[in-house]
Amino acid sequence: MSWLGFDVYGTLLDVDSATRGHELPEGFGAAWRAKQLEYTWTRQLMGAYEDFWALTAQALDFTIARTGAGAAARDELLGGWLRLEPFAEVAAALAALRDGGARLAAISNGTPAMLAQALASAGLLTALDEIVSVDEVRVYKPDARVYQHAASRLGAPAGEITFVSAHAWDAAGARAAGMGVARVQRRGEPAEYGLGAGVTDLRGLLA
Repeated sequence: MSWLGFDVYGTLLDVDSATRGHELPEGFGAAWRAKQLEYTWTRQLMGAYEDFWALTAQALDFTIARTGAGAAARDELLGGWLRLEPFAEVAAALAALRDGGARLAAISNGTPAMLAQALASAGLLTALDEIVSVDEVRVYKPDARVYQHAASRLGAPAGEITFVSAHAWDAAGARAAGMGVARVQRRGEPAEYGLGAGVTDLRGLLA
């Protein structure tokens, strides 16, 4: 039985939903997300791991300070990362993939607690067979050790796992670690890292 590994934030769950419904300046959510990812990479290069919840909070505080907006809703905004909305096709696509014989795993930067709460809130927790957090190795994607650890956790050679991500850097990291990859084009971005066009959403994995 083959494994499909899924990135969570931006692939299964819509990170833009964390700021939806709040009166914030245009680009606030994108700036917060960019700073969050920047912090994972800089901490990684410094060898100074902090978990994803801490970095998400630090990135939010920076964005509030930079924009002068969002301070009154700070705790609600941060909590939004535990209540992210799934993309519309995700639940049905995961069910169809599992019915087709695939085993499904999350491979994510999120902490175990973050992932459990967000996936449960989105109704996806029982749709996955395994949840692999970078907390287990204390390095962030796209470090090869994350994908290698995931393969070990799933009990399958990397080459027998297909990793699915909406982020080209993430898919490229998995491919460099020996996994098969499928890029999901959530934002219609140009192809990069030699990954090709990809699929528009998870229904493209059913073809």
